[in-house]
Amino acid sequence: MTVLDAVRNLGESIQEDERFLRYAKAKLANDKDAELQELIGKFNMVRMNLDEVMTAETRDEAKVQELNEELRRVYTDIMSKDSMVEYNSSKADLDSLLNDVNSVIMQCVDGADPKTVEPQTHSCSGSCDSCGGCH
Repeated sequence: MTVLDAVRNLGESIQEDERFLRYAKAKLANDKDAELQELIGKFNMVRMNLDEVMTAETRDEAKVQELNEELRRVYTDIMSKDSMVEYNSSKADLDSLLNDVNSVIMQCVDGADPKTVEPQTHSCSGSCDSCGGCH
């Protein structure tokens, strides 16, 4: 078996994992949610209008503030939809799985025993002053 064969097997295993299945279901639900898609379209239009106003030769600060407020409102509407909450939650779980997979692979590349290596957990204090690098 080649490394690429092993990676393909890993890909199959990931796609069979409940975290991937939950994510795929949530993604599909968002894609089919007409109200959510309308809100996303509105968000993009407001953002484009805001960009246009921000880069105009004479900047209308009142219009900038109005568009910023509308952008925040639409964003809040998007992020509070049940389908988006589920999507974000399922994506975070899938990202955690992928971080664990990457951690094991990187440790093996550094010489760890592939049969016994465990994913490294990282804790971040939020301060970069004493950090040795992002995980």
